[in-house]
Parts: sequence; structure tokens; C-alpha cells
Amino acid sequence: MDLASNPLLFWQDSQCAFGPAYPEQGTKSVRVPRDVRKKWLRVAVLGSCTALAACLFWGSLGGDDGITEVLAHRSEILPGRFIEVPCSEDYDSHRRFEGCSPRKCGRGISDAVITRDEARRIRSIAEKGLSLGGSDGGASILDLHSGALSVGKHFVNLYRYFGDKIQTIFSEEDFQLYRDVRQKVQLAIAQAFGISASSLHLTKPTFFSRINSTEARTAHDEYWHAHVDKVTYGSFDYTSLLYLSDYLDDFGGGRFVFMEEGANKTVEPRAGRVSFFTSGSENLHRVEKVHWGTRYAITIAFTCNPDHGISDPTLT
Repeated sequence: MDLASNPLLFWQDSQCAFGPAYPEQGTKSVRVPRDVRKKWLRVAVLGSCTALAACLFWGSLGGDDGITEVLAHRSEILPGRFIEVPCSEDYDSHRRFEGCSPRKCGRGISDAVITRDEARRIRSIAEKGLSLGGSDGGASILDLHSGALSVGKHFVNLYRYFGDKIQTIFSEEDFQLYRDVRQKVQLAIAQAFGISASSLHLTKPTFFSRINSTEARTAHDEYWHAHVDKVTYGSFDYTSLLYLSDYLDDFGGGRFVFMEEGANKTVEPRAGRVSFFTSGSENLHRVEKVHWGTRYAITIAFTCNPDHGISDPTLT
């Protein structure tokens, strides 16, 4: 145990290491007055409490306990990192599409697909859309495809609810940027898994998320539960996330966690970072609770089944 982490133990050991608090007078030791001993004890206990509070505070900046390996640190700039994992059996219960359905499974991270400037610009799309509403709880979504927008404890279709006002909120350039980013992410996934980009189809739900530390009001706000995308959404074959804010600069907590027995792996969000993975049980995952600040991201999902494909959103 590091003695510096426990002032009470450090205080006790220092008496052994450095001798009694008062010097000896001849061969006779001087007894420490009771009120002095009580004062020292109070100081030691106070020091211990202060150290404990500091540990809890700094721990809250990072997130949950139990993380054993960081796959991508926020300070790293990764041209590409890929970890292959054995495929689960989840895909066997769905129609397979040769040359697309996962045979090679894994997870990848790259900071070279989307630039920081592109991330900043696409985050502004999320901010503009979410300014029209927002959840009463800590998690809000904006889906430009279906029009779903969190408002209070419910969802509305922003295209119907706001009508022509949408033309003053978003621009055609916004939607073109959205399409460009989607295409770049799609190509990166195809290259990593050795499949044709044309065999991948955008699928629903694909959406922006904004998460803060506000207490959950409904089940929709409880984003932190572990789940498997292929189980939750049968159409998903490949999942990707584009992070639009920076871990520990814009928010604390909120890291992405791949859950593995005894060896969880985490991705620290960085604006412009793309994390992608096959959607089956081989990539069981969750997101840590956000403790402070605001975390922005966009989830972009792909399917191999053209029947489950959706089109890019358009302004008109």
C-alpha cells in the first residue's frame, strides 16, 4: 500500500521511522500530553478524509471502475487500429448476404476518417436540431432520417412539428456534409472488414445523441445499460460511432466500454474519432454514465440486407 494515499498510516509509520515526536531527555522519554495526542489524531483523520474525497473526485473525472485496458486514449491520434474477435452465432438466425454478412468480426478505431473540422461542423448540426427540444433527462436524440427529436419525456417528428421552420434551422450544406461523413465511415468499415462498400446499406436507427449528467426521467434516458446491437436491432450488422466532443475536456465519464469477462476494453471519445464494430454479441457494450459536461456523438448503422436500408436525409 502506498503510504501517501493514507495519511493516517503515513503518520503512524513516520513515528517509527523518525522516532518520537519529542526528543528524549537523557534516558527518560517525555510522555505526549493527552490533548496533543487528540489534536494529532484529529489532524490525521481529517487528512484521511481529505485524501479520500480527492480520490473520489478524481475518480469521478474518469468514469467507472473495472476498466482494465484502454483501446484508444483521448491523447492518441490513431491512423487505424483493428482488433479481430471471434464471431458470435447471432448472425446465423438472420438471412446471410455473401460478401457482406460478418465472417470476420472485430472492432476498429480511427482518427483519420473524419477531420476535427468536419466533426466540429457536423456537431453544429446536432446542436441546431437539439436546440428545438431536448429530453428532460440526460439523453437526447435527433434522427434526421425519421425526424425523431427528444422533447421533454416524449419524441416528436421535427419535420411535421416545426414545418417550414426547419428550412431556417438547417441548410443544404448541412445535409451534404452529413452524407459525405456517412460515406467516409461506410468506406472505412468496408475496408476494415474486407467487404464491398456498395454491399452496405444505411439502416435505422441512425441518430445524433447528446448526453449530460441530468438524472434520467424515462427509460429512454438510461443509456448506460449493457446491450448487443444485433439483438436490439435485428437489421444491424455493422455499428459505428463518430464522436463529436472530447473526453475530459468537454465531459467526464461517458467512455465506450466493450465488455469482456475480466478484461473490459474502453474507447475514450475524441472529436473526429470513429469507432466501429460488428454488431453481434462478440461486441457486448455499454456507455459509462456522464458525470459532468456534455457528450455529443452520432451513431451510424449499416445492414447487409437491402430490405432494411434507408435513404440519406434530405432537406426538401
